[in-house]
Amino acid sequence: MPFSEERKRYLELLAEQFPSIRAASTEIINLSAILELPKGTEHFISDIHGEYEPFLHVLKNGSGSIKRKIEEIFQDTMLDQEKRNLATLIYYPEKKIPLILQKVDNPAEWYRVTLFHLIKLCRVISSKYTRNKVRKALPPDFAYIIEELLHEQEGQTNRQEYYSSIIDSIIETGRSEAFITEMARLIQRLAIAHLHVIGDVYDRGPGAHIIMDKLLEYHSVDFQWGNHDVVWMGAAAGSDACIANVIRVSLRYANMETLENGYAISMLPLVSLAMDVYGDDPCEQFRPKASGTSHTENELQLMAQMHKAITIIQLKLEAQIIDRRPQFQMQNRRLLDRINLEEGTINIDGTTYPLIDTQFPTLDPDNPFQLTDQERSLMNKLRLSFTNSERLQEHTRFLYSKGSMYLTYNGNLLYHGCIPMTPHGKLRSFNFDGVNHSPREFMDRLERLARQGYFETGNPEKRQYGRDTIWYLWSGAQSPLFGKSKMATFERYFIEDPATHKEEMNPYYDFRTDEKVVSRILEEFGLDPDSGHVINGHVPVKVKKGESPLKAGGKLLVIDGGFAKAYQSQTGIAGYTLIFNSYGLLLAAHHSFQSTQKAIEEARDIHSETEILEQNRKRIRVCDTDHGIEMQQRIDDLKDLLKAFRSGIVKED
Repeated sequence: MPFSEERKRYLELLAEQFPSIRAASTEIINLSAILELPKGTEHFISDIHGEYEPFLHVLKNGSGSIKRKIEEIFQDTMLDQEKRNLATLIYYPEKKIPLILQKVDNPAEWYRVTLFHLIKLCRVISSKYTRNKVRKALPPDFAYIIEELLHEQEGQTNRQEYYSSIIDSIIETGRSEAFITEMARLIQRLAIAHLHVIGDVYDRGPGAHIIMDKLLEYHSVDFQWGNHDVVWMGAAAGSDACIANVIRVSLRYANMETLENGYAISMLPLVSLAMDVYGDDPCEQFRPKASGTSHTENELQLMAQMHKAITIIQLKLEAQIIDRRPQFQMQNRRLLDRINLEEGTINIDGTTYPLIDTQFPTLDPDNPFQLTDQERSLMNKLRLSFTNSERLQEHTRFLYSKGSMYLTYNGNLLYHGCIPMTPHGKLRSFNFDGVNHSPREFMDRLERLARQGYFETGNPEKRQYGRDTIWYLWSGAQSPLFGKSKMATFERYFIEDPATHKEEMNPYYDFRTDEKVVSRILEEFGLDPDSGHVINGHVPVKVKKGESPLKAGGKLLVIDGGFAKAYQSQTGIAGYTLIFNSYGLLLAAHHSFQSTQKAIEEARDIHSETEILEQNRKRIRVCDTDHGIEMQQRIDDLKDLLKAFRSGIVKED
C-alpha cells in the first residue's frame, strides 16, 4: 500500500534516527519485549500540607511496598525484628548502619549477610524493568558492580566464587557502608516507578519547602494543583492578593517556617506596619490558631497584629480584583464597603450583623478598597521578596512544568478538588465570549490563564488577567480547586454568628457517590467508565465518623485522610495513600508518624492498614498502559519504515 506524501516525509525523518533495516528491526524487537514486562508501580499521595516527616517516610517505604516485598521474600528465613531492621536500614541507611554496628560483634559478617539480603531484594524489585532502565538508575561509583550482582546467578557452581569474591572485596576495601547506602537508595527508587501528587503540599505544616525540594529530585513525578499550591504559585507570579493570602494563612497557623526560613522572605516590613498601625489594638480575633508552646506572649501578640494588618490588605486587594473582573461573578464578596463604621455593623444580603472587631484605622469610608500609602509600600516590598526568591521560583517552575489542573493516566482521572456541577447533579457548562465550555474545556481554559499569569512577559494586561485567574482558582465560587460557594474570611474574623461562616460545598460533593455521575465525569475526560477511576483529594475523609474513601461503588477514591495534623482530629487517621501496581489497586490508611528519630532507633515504621481494592486475574503489563499504547504506535511506525526501506520508498543508509 503506497504511503501518502505526509507519511513518507515522517518516515524519512524517522530514518534519520533508525537509518537501516537492522537498526529499525532491533528497536522493534526491544520495544516489543518491553511491552510484555509488568507495569511499574504508581504511588498516589495527596494533601500533605507541609508535614514533611511523614511524607518523606511514606516516600521511602513506598506506602509499605518495600516492607511487603521483604515479607514475601524473607518470610521463612528472617525473624520479624530482623525484617523490621532491614526495612529501616533501607529507609535510613546512613543513620541506621552506625546504630546496628554498635550491637554487632562481627561487622564483616553482618556486612556480608546484609549485602546478600539487599541484592536478593533488589533483584526481585528490579525484575519488572529492562536492564537499560535499571542501568540508568545505578549510582555511578558502583554501577558496574551492582549490575554484575543483580544479574549474577550465584547458584551456579562455576560462578559462586566470582560472586562471593565481589562481596568480599567490597568489605575488605572498606566500602561496605557506602555500598549498602547506595543499594538502599536504589531499592527505594525501583520500588516506585511513578509518583502522583494530588495537590496541596503547602500551608498548615512547617516543611512545604522541604517537600518541594524532594519532589524536584524525584525520578518520575506529576502534580495536580491544589488550591493551597496555586495561591503560592500566584504569590510567586507577583499577585498581591495571593501574596496577602499566603502570609495571612501562615500567620493564622503560626507557621512562618516556609516563608522566612524556606524562601527567605522577610516579614520586617509587615512587622513595622503592624506595630505602627495596630500597636494599641489587642487583635483578639487574630491570635494564631495553633501557637504551640514555642512562642512568647509578646510574639503571639505581634503575630496577631501582623495577621490583622495583612487580612485588611487582602480584603481590599480582593475587592479590586472583583471590580475589574465582573466575569468572576463574585460581587457578593466585596464586603468592606458594607461596613457602618459609626454603628460597628455590616449588612450582608439584607441582614445587619454586629462586628466583633470595629477598629479599622486604614479604612477610608469614601474609598474602602484603596490601600493607604503605607500599605501600598508594604506590598511593593513583599512583591519583590516573593518574585526574587530563587528557591520559591524554582519550586513554582516545577509546579508549572510537572503540574496541571487534572491528568488522565493509565485509565484514571486525577484532580484535586471537584468538577463543578449544578444543584441537579449535571456537569456544569460555562459560557465565555459567546462560546460554551464543557467542564474539561473550562479547566483547560483556567490552566492556560494560570500559565499566562506566570509566563506572559509581553502584554501586562494578559499577565494581570492570568494572575487574577490564579487568585480565582484559590477562592472563586466555581473554581474546580476550591469547590465552595465562598471563602468566608471576613465572616470568620469579624462576625460572631456561625451561620455566616458556613461555606457551602459545590453540589459535586453530594453527587460524587452516584456511579452514574462519576461515569459521566470519566466520559467527559475521554476515559472508560467501566474500568476507570477518579482519584480525588481536597476534603478529608472523616473515618472516625464512618465515612469511606471509596465512593460511587469504588469508581471514585478520595485519598485525603489527614496528613496534616490540623485535620487528624477530624479524620481519625494520619493520611491515605494509593498504590496501583501490576496486580491491582491497594489503599493504605496510615496511623500517626511519631518521628524520624524513633523510626530509626526503634525500627518503627508507620503503622498502615492496607486494603486491596481491585485485584486483576491477569497481571497488568506495559502494553496495557498509556506508555505501552505510545510504544505500540512507535512499533507500527517502525514497521512501516521497514516496508519503506524494503520497497525502496525510503533510502537505507
